[in-house]
Amino acid sequence: MAATTLHVQGMSCGHCKSSVEGALDKLDGVSAVDVHLETGKVDVTYDETKVNLKAMQEAVEDQGYDVEA
Repeated sequence: MAATTLHVQGMSCGHCKSSVEGALDKLDGVSAVDVHLETGKVDVTYDETKVNLKAMQEAVEDQGYDVEA
């Protein structure tokens, strides 16, 4: 297992948190998502043999947020 922190801009409410968590949870290989609205950080634990950083970034960006790894 690997872990990374995504820096997500534009999250401000519970709906934002749910959107980001839902998008990442749908990816095969993601085992845990922890969204911190106050800091804009999203901690992700994942299986690097099944999913990569680019796929996670795209999943969050598809929800309308800007992502920095």
